[in-house]
Parts: sequence; C-alpha cells; structure tokens
Amino acid sequence: MSNALLLLPDFLLIVLGFVLCHRSALNRPVWEAAERLVYYLLFPVLLFNSILKSPLQPAQTLSLAAAAVGTVAVGVVIAFAIGRWPGLDARLHASGAQTAFRFNSFIGLALSERLGGPQGLAWMALCIALCVPLCNVAAVWPLARHGGHSYGRELLRNPLILSTVAGLIANLAGLKFPEAVATTLQRIGLAALPLGLMATGAGLHFGKLKAAPGLAAALMAVRHAVLPAVAIGLTAALALPPEQRLIIVVFAALPTASSAYVLAARMGGDGGYVAGLVTLSTLIGMLSVPLWLAVLAGLQ
Repeated sequence: MSNALLLLPDFLLIVLGFVLCHRSALNRPVWEAAERLVYYLLFPVLLFNSILKSPLQPAQTLSLAAAAVGTVAVGVVIAFAIGRWPGLDARLHASGAQTAFRFNSFIGLALSERLGGPQGLAWMALCIALCVPLCNVAAVWPLARHGGHSYGRELLRNPLILSTVAGLIANLAGLKFPEAVATTLQRIGLAALPLGLMATGAGLHFGKLKAAPGLAAALMAVRHAVLPAVAIGLTAALALPPEQRLIIVVFAALPTASSAYVLAARMGGDGGYVAGLVTLSTLIGMLSVPLWLAVLAGLQ
C-alpha cells in the first residue's frame, strides 16, 4: 500500500460515521455517548498502553527528541499567534488552534513501522510520548480560557494528559501487568481508533468551515506546510542520521489528531468546525505526507 493509500482507511471511517449518523437510526444521541466513551476511556487506555510498551531510551535519542519537541513548539507558537488576527472569532480559534500542532499518532505509528521497521516504530513512539503532553496542555488552554473553565482543573482532569503521564511513569518504573490484564488493555485501546474516527464523522458539518475559511487555511498551512519544513531544518541543524530524519519528517507531516474534535466538543468549543478541520487535514495528509517524503529524499 502506498503512503497516500495508507491514510484512506481513516478517511473512510470518518465517512462511515457521517453516513451512520445522518442516514440511519444511529443518530446524534448515540454518537454523543460514543464521544464520551472514546474521550474518557478508549483513547486514554490506548495512550497509556502504547507509551507503557514503547522502548523510550531518551538518553540515546536526545537529538531526535529535541527535533520532535521543537517542531511541535513552533506549531503551538504560530497557532496561538494566529489568534491575534483582528476580527477573528475567538471561539472558532480556541476550538481549531489545536489542529495546527496536534498529530494523528495512529497513522504515525503505522507509517513509521512501514518505513523504518521496529526501530522506526520505537523512535515514533518516543516522539509521541514526549509531545502528547505538550500538545494536550496547549490544546486545553485556549478552550479552558474561552469557556470560562479553570485551566489548572481542566489539566488535572484531562484524561489524555493523565494517561500520558501515567504511561511515562509506568514505563520508567518498569511496570508489567499480568497477561490477562495486558491483553484486556490492548483490546480496549484497539477500539479507540475506529470508534474515534467514526465519532468524528458523526459530528461533521462541512458548512462549518465556511464560518472562517481564512482561519482554516492558516491552520492547515501550519500543519501541512510549515511544520514539515521546520522539521527538515531542525533535523539538518541537529545532524540527525537519515533514518531519524525520515521519522521526524513523517511525524511533522501527519494529519491532525482525530481526538481534536472530541476535545473541542467535550469542552464547549465548536465541534463541527474542528471536525471539518480534521477531515480536511486527513485529505491533505494523503498528499502532503508522500510529498514531504519526496522532498526529503531529494535533499538527501
């Protein structure tokens, strides 16, 4: 399967959720319950289990980690700077800013294993483990501020942040579960991707993007053009080996996280607008990921 076609199943799951919600008895109340299940149980278990099982080895991959964190940090700064545009809808920006710097870790893990084998998968897991807390903290802040929530309380209650921190602690402590428990956690986590993508599709309102097309264009430009270019520059400056450069560029070019919609919906943001951004990002990613891999190959 080509790199572009690798993203097609995720987009088809989004379409399936849209069709089920709008053309069957599985309407919005069903999917609102599914969103809560994904947000409070399935995604946290998936994050915890993935990080727990990942060979982080931060001491051997310091430059790789710096490139990943640096790339995401640039995305956060630019996304927040966009919010200073005059006349911008504050609620739409608070909801959608996260799509500029968050990433679809499921697609990233699949691509890294295909392109770099077990070592590539381990490097991608390290990038995810380090950057998920940063992304979630940055995503919660504008939503909490706009919605009148206590930022500290929202961080302490955010299941994605809590599960990531718990996974890192458990990994560093060498925690091992009995086989029955480990298998149960794995099966719970496996349900997160398809159900999360279908919940995204169920919340789609394509017309919502018309509310702020300029904002959508700016956020997608950051996600799919600026960050991969930053990653190429950082990996060159840090003199990463070609195999690690490949993983960082894939990481930087990924579509935005499907859970961005769930977070926006659960924190009182504009879920429909974010769902449109997630779908648009997945479509763009089918083209931008292989494009940036070709650019990297040309430079090397």
